[in-house]
Amino acid sequence: MEHEIQVRVRYSETDQMGVVYHGSYIPFFEMGRVEWLRNKGVSYKSLEESGIALPIVSMTLNYKKPARYDDLLTIKTKFKKYSSVKIEFDCEIWSEQNDLLTTAHFILVFVNMKTGRPMVPPTEILQIIQS
Repeated sequence: MEHEIQVRVRYSETDQMGVVYHGSYIPFFEMGRVEWLRNKGVSYKSLEESGIALPIVSMTLNYKKPARYDDLLTIKTKFKKYSSVKIEFDCEIWSEQNDLLTTAHFILVFVNMKTGRPMVPPTEILQIIQS
């Protein structure tokens, strides 16, 4: 279960040398995960409206090559696994020249927003994850 989106690097996401600042990669990966969910018919907004949050509890990023101002990046988001209250994704960012720039691994937890406690996701989410 993989999904791709493309984003163009904005000037505000770079440092003085025109290289993407390391902290700018996290929002790129977030866009990829949100669009992965949307592609499966789940709106992150509707999750929150139903009282479910999906915070990151662990992330690992590996920077291989720099992205630069105005580059068109392809963000690949792949579902890795699900267990109880956790969902894991492997992600990659590729250049227009098909160079692998950055890899990442994320672990997120389904959380009940009222109690702040981990929770099993609703049935419709489980069906998507387990299909």
